[in-house]
Amino acid sequence: MLAFHYDHLTLALPQGHRFPQSKYQMLRERLERDPGSLRLQVATPATREQLLLVHTPDYVDAVLHGTLSAAAQREIGFPWGESLPRRSLFSVGATVEAARAALNEGVAASLAGGTHHAYADKGSGFCVFNDVAVAARLLQAEHHRAHPAQRGLQVVVIDLDVHQGNGTASIFADDPTVFTLSLHGEKNFPFRKEASDLDVGLPDHCGDTTYLEALEDALQQVWLRTADHPPGLAFYLAGADPHEGDRLGRLKLSAEALHRRDEMVLEALHRRGIPVALSMAGGYGEDLSVTVDLQQRTLQTAGAYWKRWNDASIHAR
Repeated sequence: MLAFHYDHLTLALPQGHRFPQSKYQMLRERLERDPGSLRLQVATPATREQLLLVHTPDYVDAVLHGTLSAAAQREIGFPWGESLPRRSLFSVGATVEAARAALNEGVAASLAGGTHHAYADKGSGFCVFNDVAVAARLLQAEHHRAHPAQRGLQVVVIDLDVHQGNGTASIFADDPTVFTLSLHGEKNFPFRKEASDLDVGLPDHCGDTTYLEALEDALQQVWLRTADHPPGLAFYLAGADPHEGDRLGRLKLSAEALHRRDEMVLEALHRRGIPVALSMAGGYGEDLSVTVDLQQRTLQTAGAYWKRWNDASIHAR
């Protein structure tokens, strides 16, 4: 399974900053030592033109040229520095490449991504550009160019980060070609929620059983509501932050529940023949090695489904 990364670019953050950027390098190094079925590949950056499929020109240029206001930088949570635009372009590029690879091979991943708090005209919550939104719009455009006589590419976003995907919900609010599901902590950030196609807000400390039952019900609703126009591509934001050891999560899920969550999503997509691009999304463990453990297990689970997908393709030839 192809997994794209770009952690060679780091942000110049002040001492004690809450964003755990070291986890990206930790995950990549862990996977280099024990890749399993993964094929690691350095991502290529997105282009300005690709960003403009989603983001406003003024906002894109402010990020790229360092003219973000102090208020805009505070809302993003990062000070502007020379590495910020480059890192942000690579973040989007990794998800774009994962989506293309998923259409070819069934399952692929970005070792970061899931920057779902970014709106069309602003960033927020450690998210500069919305990687999933750009990748979805770009892959839809590429599909139309390649298959102009076919129905357009329908997309489903399954966002299981502990925080609501408010930016993604806003971007696709009036777009019937993209169905957005967000299962999140109701009382967690962002405190003003947007309307996804399907939102499931859960109480703090909900625990494993409540979470998994809510997920099962939500997935059933997704398939019912997309039955007339089934998705041809899925984006799965597999946040590690619902875990009980996460500093920001508060849902208090066990590692086994997160593993079961991944299996439920990937099995449902596999059964329906929907290719999926994974993003790691959030993870803020008190012990970052635990966050990396959870992400590695998610990728191993995805790799098993990639193998099933490609074994089936070989047998069908």
